[in-house]
Amino acid sequence: MKHEVLCLGKAKESFVAEGVAIYAGRLRHYTTFSLTVLKDRPRGALSPRQAAEAEGRALLQAVPAAALAVVLDPGGRQLASEELAGLIGDWEIRGVKQVCYLIGGPDGHPPPVLARADLLLSLSRMTFTHDMARLLLVEQLYRAYTIRAGEKYHK
Repeated sequence: MKHEVLCLGKAKESFVAEGVAIYAGRLRHYTTFSLTVLKDRPRGALSPRQAAEAEGRALLQAVPAAALAVVLDPGGRQLASEELAGLIGDWEIRGVKQVCYLIGGPDGHPPPVLARADLLLSLSRMTFTHDMARLLLVEQLYRAYTIRAGEKYHK
């Protein structure tokens, strides 16, 4: 199964980019993984709603029609790491070939993105920057695969 994180713009903090690279490298020992960074939209002349709509269109265009879409959203389902590992196992059993994780911009996801979601996922009730969400998501995917493999990282 292929996991692809779709996000907007380069990470603003170098430690985030470094952390994502570290966990992405580890994750690739278990599964196919990619991080697709879509171009930021200029926000100056756009209202927050217009910016979110433009970002949403870009994200949706990047999701293959057959892919399962997991949209990160504060109102989404919160999972324990073990639950995420179990969900990934269920997807594999169902024959899911690709899962795309959509991380939006600061104004959230517009209704068409939320409607496309096969799963709305929240990383926490706390608020994180979108860059930190990127890092936390990749680390949790890696953790899920170590749980599935019964490895020491999670114990």
